[in-house]
Amino acid sequence: MRRADALPAAFYNRPTLDVTADLIGKVLVHRTRAGIAAGMIVEAEAYIGEDDPACHAAPGPTARNAPLYGPPGVAYVYLNYGMHYLVNAVTEAEGSPAAVLIRSLEPLDGVELMMRRRMTGTRSASATATADKPRKADLCRGPGNLTKALGITLKENRLDLTASRLWIEDRGLELGRVSWGTRIGITRGAERPWRCWAKGHPSVSGRIR
Repeated sequence: MRRADALPAAFYNRPTLDVTADLIGKVLVHRTRAGIAAGMIVEAEAYIGEDDPACHAAPGPTARNAPLYGPPGVAYVYLNYGMHYLVNAVTEAEGSPAAVLIRSLEPLDGVELMMRRRMTGTRSASATATADKPRKADLCRGPGNLTKALGITLKENRLDLTASRLWIEDRGLELGRVSWGTRIGITRGAERPWRCWAKGHPSVSGRIR
């Protein structure tokens, strides 16, 4: 059953670049036993089709990239370089592999929970000093940081973003202008200007090119 507060599947069943732009200002929410954590999307990046060398669909259908070929509005979560989980929203019609990588959030709900998750395993997790704690603006700055802050792992892979514990909603938040530029953190297809972000926002990751 669809969540009343989640964006509908039709939102994702559109050209990926349109979805990418429209995700800026929407809110990613994850409900766990520890509580709810949520943040406003301020940076996202498109990956489109088998002819996109940076898209996981480039080699054709595999067991790993199967969600990309499935219905729109599904979460595609994978482990990047054996270190960080990355979360994507699958877009376009079933059979047309594409997705939007959520790159950065502005923390909104569950900030203390996000902080505890980010500090787990670091030196300052057991230290009394707070100098090494990330600033609020940095808690979900970057795709690996935001999944750790929100508690997103491979368990969330293939979840229905319209009817599960992981969803994206519209709270009517306004961010002003958005900018487009080349994708970052990849070695192939980096020249494509398919990265979108809220202009001037402190939580946006990487260099602005």
